[in-house]
Amino acid sequence: MTGRHRLRSILTLAYMNGFVPIRRQPLYLIGLIASPLSFLFFIFVASNGTLLLYGISGGMLLTVLSIGTSLQADLAHYRHDLKLQDVVVASPVEAWVYVGGLALSELVYSIPGMAVFAVLWATSGTATVVSALTLLAVLLVVWAFASALGFTIATYFSDVRETFAFAPLVSIILSVLPPVYYPISRIPSAIRPLALLSPTTYAADLLHGAVGIAPGPTLTGSLVDWAVLLGVTGALFVVASAKARWREP
Repeated sequence: MTGRHRLRSILTLAYMNGFVPIRRQPLYLIGLIASPLSFLFFIFVASNGTLLLYGISGGMLLTVLSIGTSLQADLAHYRHDLKLQDVVVASPVEAWVYVGGLALSELVYSIPGMAVFAVLWATSGTATVVSALTLLAVLLVVWAFASALGFTIATYFSDVRETFAFAPLVSIILSVLPPVYYPISRIPSAIRPLALLSPTTYAADLLHGAVGIAPGPTLTGSLVDWAVLLGVTGALFVVASAKARWREP
């Protein structure tokens, strides 16, 4: 395939799996942002608004992480129910083009929900150009991380219904137990090292600094956060390319 054909394939998949569902059934968007907004509401009420920025940054992170769980379901559905992956395997389309197109479609699908949190953040008065660029960069890396994880896991499912049981577990491990919606100082020191095992802890630390939560990470802390986040994302891409089952065994 030429570069032009690859780009066309990616954009076609993004349109079919991203724009078309939104256009046909806008209510899907409510389901996407319902959980992050629910967390934001309870955090706002319980903290009397003092942890509002934690709720906003956590909502952004949870929305992007949901791309991975959505990608799991879509890939399993297309592979087992529609047999689309068998068609793609037999076509000139490479695996990374197929997965990239579906991952981009999930990103497109999440844009309206992200816009809600972006407006809330803008009204908080802490938004700047530099912080917005930092936030965008972090979320794009998390998108890549979630997509690689979702693709790898989905290839081992034999039925789309298995994703319904696994997706909540991934969500809890990556977005509820780590300090995404609250400062890491709230975790008891005895179990705080467990939070450092999750890559979303480092992504959340960067997001907390970007949205203006004081104190933000130091320069050394930011470098560590970026190193861990990029390292884990790169490792997941290696695992996805080496261990994921693109063809049926």
